[in-house]
Amino acid sequence: MAEVTAALVKELRERTGAGMLDCKKALKETDADLDKAVELLRKKGLAKAAKKAGRATTEGRIATYVHGGRIGVMVEVNCETDFVAKTDDFAAFCNDIAMQIAAMNPDVVRREEMDAAAIEKERGILRERALAEGKPEKIVDKIVEGQIEKWLSERVLMEQGFIREPKKTIGDLLKEVIAKLGENVQIRRFERFELGEGLEKKQENFLAEVAAQVHGA
Repeated sequence: MAEVTAALVKELRERTGAGMLDCKKALKETDADLDKAVELLRKKGLAKAAKKAGRATTEGRIATYVHGGRIGVMVEVNCETDFVAKTDDFAAFCNDIAMQIAAMNPDVVRREEMDAAAIEKERGILRERALAEGKPEKIVDKIVEGQIEKWLSERVLMEQGFIREPKKTIGDLLKEVIAKLGENVQIRRFERFELGEGLEKKQENFLAEVAAQVHGA
């Protein structure tokens, strides 16, 4: 069996945020393989995170992010204690979520918050398109459900791929943060603002404007 050195334990702690004894145990169980030890600790941490998910979250912070003066985001992220709310790890997570919202423009935090009418409207559009493309009617519903799942994964924040690690969803990232911080953490709500959103762009007709000025002179 490979030696579990102090340097390995230190690096594993830095990479996972786990306690010293947990790191030593993980390294022993994985024959001092650092990557396997990281994976093992994450799996154990995610199991603990699931148990914490029901605990009350009344502290936290509101994070903001502005991109190029044209897109702005405010997001409220909650945790259990003021102590965790003030940590760098919690702040970094909040900032990542604000940037995610700015970049990916989700509609809601969780799937259950999606408007049922909007989902049915999208389902109807996709079904009509599939039939128009000549897809056999007996498999159209199955095709449409797959497309609806993809559509929801793009519109629901928790199901989007994380912009820094696209193979990981925001839901996965949240579980990792809960495991690392040792508290329940929840993304409660957000607002995203885009410059000029909802406004009709004014189309200038300079010839008409000049003509009006001449006739009015």
